[in-house]
Amino acid sequence: MRAFIASTVGAAFTAALVVPLAMPPAAALAQPGQASAAVQFSASPPALPAGSSPSSPSSPFSASSSPTAPGSSAPANAGDTQSLALGPLGSGSRAAGADAPTPGEVGLEETDVEPFSLLGVVWTDASAELAGEAEVRTRAAGSGEWSDWHHLHASLDHGPDPETTEERTGTLRGGTDPLWVGAADGVQVRVAPDGSADAAAELPEGLRLELIDPGDDPVDSAAVGEEHDATTGTTGTGAEAEADGETDAAPEAEEPRTEEPAASEPTVQESPVETEEAPAGETPADQPPAEAAPSDGEAAAPGEQLLAAPRPGVVTRSGWGANESWRESGFSYTDVVKTVFVHHTAGGNGYTCAEAPSVIRGIYQYHTRSQGWRDIGYNFLVDKCGTIYEGRAGGVDRAVMGAHTYGFNHNSMGVAVLGTHSSTAAPKKVTDALAQLSGWKLGLDGRKANGTWKRVSAGGKYAKGTVVTMHNISGHRDGFATDCPGNQLYNQLPAIRTAAARM
Repeated sequence: MRAFIASTVGAAFTAALVVPLAMPPAAALAQPGQASAAVQFSASPPALPAGSSPSSPSSPFSASSSPTAPGSSAPANAGDTQSLALGPLGSGSRAAGADAPTPGEVGLEETDVEPFSLLGVVWTDASAELAGEAEVRTRAAGSGEWSDWHHLHASLDHGPDPETTEERTGTLRGGTDPLWVGAADGVQVRVAPDGSADAAAELPEGLRLELIDPGDDPVDSAAVGEEHDATTGTTGTGAEAEADGETDAAPEAEEPRTEEPAASEPTVQESPVETEEAPAGETPADQPPAEAAPSDGEAAAPGEQLLAAPRPGVVTRSGWGANESWRESGFSYTDVVKTVFVHHTAGGNGYTCAEAPSVIRGIYQYHTRSQGWRDIGYNFLVDKCGTIYEGRAGGVDRAVMGAHTYGFNHNSMGVAVLGTHSSTAAPKKVTDALAQLSGWKLGLDGRKANGTWKRVSAGGKYAKGTVVTMHNISGHRDGFATDCPGNQLYNQLPAIRTAAARM
């Protein structure tokens, strides 16, 4: 089984990229008809200017960019963030035929901006909930056509676990899920408070609109093509594959059985008992993660040997163009991966697979520079063509602590499908990729893909210390009160478990 730890990982690019196993060191907004304001560049996440607030629409916005890490190939455009303060909306400048603003509503009227492709709304206090509804519409670059209004999902369901180093020491911000809109150069946003006009006071302080330009693809890598098959991937050289005992192509996962019943809800044990290591435990970067003893018999039984699932092809961080200067230089580990949490990014399905690296760079930029996280929150991401991408840094075969399922980031892995699967099922290539990745990752520690495990909550949906029996492959909603990963993808999880267990 451990032979796979030394194996090479393929990338879905023309140039073969190998996942490192020994990790190296880290690498003017204008209203229509008005002149542009000065742009301020900053190497840190945008902060609310002194003295400004949601009630001061004249607050200047800032844009930020960072140099590419030394030794990497810098694209011509490394990516920028425009940060715009939201203020009270009036009816005077509202577009003809538009609804009158809700009492207490804040936002931004139709505004010309620098080009961007992904957006989200953030606020100062990461623990504050958005007691209202945020909606945006954008103007397509080139055509000048305005989109319909799009809802921005806001919840505390993502983020670092309570009392972890990332949660204690970071300058974290609350935020909506990021939304991919494609190339745009105009934007309008409104945030309507719940209830009456008095509810405006309940909106969190420091509301800002973040407009992300993810920059260009790496100059030394080809774009991911529409026809890439994640079940084969690209491995290293023939000599490397032979030395590691890995074949050039991994076998394709079986067809998920769509007739299986929907995933069952996790079982809650109200009287907490100790079944795993302390939730907040983190392992120093220079020490290997500790092994945890099985707690409920779902690991391999005595005398039983579980064969490791084939290691899938993975596009490395350098392959999708991660700017390593944007994340913290160290790595944070938990003990072992006991649970794989499946997510969808809820950012829409309008992207092409060739645009997937740009979508991931945008999410990475939003998580680190707009919300203040140490790195992208997910451990892996999968596009709609089934291509698997490395997420949070630290080693794809290590138990890296993510920020994907609040309360259960410890001893887990988060994989996000790019797109929205509330009413649309995930394609077979996606479910195959999820099955192969999950089966391989769980198999590294001898865990069954179709088994369950007793998990201890660190807080959130379940009170701190509550024991919850979860499937080893679970949906985000099993660990937090959220719709993620969407009803359709959630109902595909039993088939994904079955396929992963058969590998």
